[in-house]
Amino acid sequence: MHPSIFAQNSFDNYPFYAEANLGVEYSKKSSTFRVWSPPAQEINLLLYKKDVGGEAYRIIALSRGKNGCWLGKVKANLQGIYYSFSAKINDSWGEPTPDPYAKACGTNGVRAMVTNLKLTDPDGWKKDRSPDFSENNLPTDAIISEWHIRDLTIAANSGVTQKGKYLGLAEVDTKCENVFTGLSHLKEMGFTHIHLLPIFDFNSIDESEPEKNHYNWGYDPLHYNIPEGSYSTNPVDGMVRIKELKTMIAAMHKAGLRVVMDVVYNHTSKLQHTPFTLLVPGYYYRQQPDGSYSNASGCGNETASERPMMRKFMIESLAYWVEEFHIDGFRFDLMAIHDIETMNAISEKLHTIKPDILLYGEGWGAGASPLPENERALKINEPLLDRIAVFSDDMRDGIKGSVFSQANRGFVMGNAGDKASVEFGIVAAGQHDQIPYEHVNFDKAPYTTSPGGVVNYASCHDNHTLWDKLQLAMPDASDEDKKNMQRLALTIVLTSQGIPFLHGGTEFYRSKKGVENSYNQPDNINEVNWNAKKDNMELVLYVQSLIAMRKSHPAFRMNTAKQVAQNIRFDDGAPDGVIVYTINGRAVGDEWTTIWLGLNGSNSEMKVNVPAGKWQNAITNSEYDIHVGEAILPKYASLILYRKDN
Repeated sequence: MHPSIFAQNSFDNYPFYAEANLGVEYSKKSSTFRVWSPPAQEINLLLYKKDVGGEAYRIIALSRGKNGCWLGKVKANLQGIYYSFSAKINDSWGEPTPDPYAKACGTNGVRAMVTNLKLTDPDGWKKDRSPDFSENNLPTDAIISEWHIRDLTIAANSGVTQKGKYLGLAEVDTKCENVFTGLSHLKEMGFTHIHLLPIFDFNSIDESEPEKNHYNWGYDPLHYNIPEGSYSTNPVDGMVRIKELKTMIAAMHKAGLRVVMDVVYNHTSKLQHTPFTLLVPGYYYRQQPDGSYSNASGCGNETASERPMMRKFMIESLAYWVEEFHIDGFRFDLMAIHDIETMNAISEKLHTIKPDILLYGEGWGAGASPLPENERALKINEPLLDRIAVFSDDMRDGIKGSVFSQANRGFVMGNAGDKASVEFGIVAAGQHDQIPYEHVNFDKAPYTTSPGGVVNYASCHDNHTLWDKLQLAMPDASDEDKKNMQRLALTIVLTSQGIPFLHGGTEFYRSKKGVENSYNQPDNINEVNWNAKKDNMELVLYVQSLIAMRKSHPAFRMNTAKQVAQNIRFDDGAPDGVIVYTINGRAVGDEWTTIWLGLNGSNSEMKVNVPAGKWQNAITNSEYDIHVGEAILPKYASLILYRKDN
């Protein structure tokens, strides 16, 4: 169907199907299939013995039901049978396709599979419980580590048996010589949440060739409710990938880690060949006034979350992942493509199922959208979002310089001009009377109403790793200086208000050999070489101590904007390139009644003011006696002091 036809069809006349039973309802005696397709003239259900190849052994014509739903019932035990649908629209039969609600599939998602989901539960699954991540399980109590499943275990020295697989991340006590790797590394570090790059079924990996070294981040959705098959040991049998993913999640929960799933509802791959297009052409995507597809995703299309059945699909899909897979949180890719009403409906539903679920996303898109800005989940609209946080690119670029310029330097590299952006991040992008908003790099006003509304980070899977950025921006600096810069960057992230987020491996100077966009690069670029951890245990232990400190002290995890505004005070007399501030810990019930932090991003040691008296060094726990009301901060260094006043 040519896109221009959409200019004459707003889809407003399509009926809304309210029941939550689209897809397949399975029992041993029969299975009922339901598909929503208002424009269809006829729809056939095709049943197959194999996941790919061969002809359908049975074709069943579906009956037209109510509100655009088509349905058919097959009286047989279809466990393990593959299926697809073909719709006749505008007098033309479309290619066979799984439906959007499919929950299992065979190789490459060509055909969906009927399965009894109870048979996919690993031993003990019913007893699996999400671990508490703090006393109150508040968003600001979370400490997130972001990883790609394959990266974590694929290296030859990972000590993992099932390298690059779901099951590899279920293995415990794996080591590279004498240091923990994989899941045990994450547990050892003390992270509360592991954020996994896409684990839904995506398009870019050929699952029929598991012996080949395929790699992709997975931001090209194929089937939203089915786990990716390349991470399973057998992509042919749709049950295997489900069971193995559940096994991995159970192992993570047992290790004390919650699981955040990176989701990409903003666009699809294979636009003309998706279940969305083949069953309801155009409806699930936005169009320009001339009928062409709009492209705020930068990937050729953008989904239309504001349309009732797309909104319904997103809500039901996310609820399914929580209920069936025990997922603990979601990160929304290019979240600003979605409308605020849909995002808030998602939040309401998911918080009803799991009150301590963690939701956050990118408060931007990759291009213009026909949806008005005041309706989109943009960063500046964060106050309108219900319990959903946004990433702070202000803090990110303030710390390390622009991600769009290799040479641009941030605060930790001696750029004093980024001081305000870092201070803005320290107060969780909220209202604070000491922040000179006019000097913040992107946003010239606060955009959060609570610290739980922002995710602070210095790097993520996108763009260069923090270490590679330092190498490119500071080519003449010594390795020692660059290591101190990275240490300072991680200190800022882990001591700031809000939700801290670390790109996996920054705790041991992870490099991708200078490759910026490694989404489809081979393992030798993306894999974690665990020797890097072994060789950089000083930083590993330092980050571990910062995580433990943050967990133990509510002063770093304030819950309200008022607490932040009243209990953090910056030293306005601090030298250029230096941030000095105190936290009133007593006000938030911290045993550290006063905390003093000095952050020197300059290339010179600096004298800074510290109230006279006896302090304790928060990292070394050694006494720090201030006689003259000042201390020396080495270049590219931090100092965290505390005292327990009576």
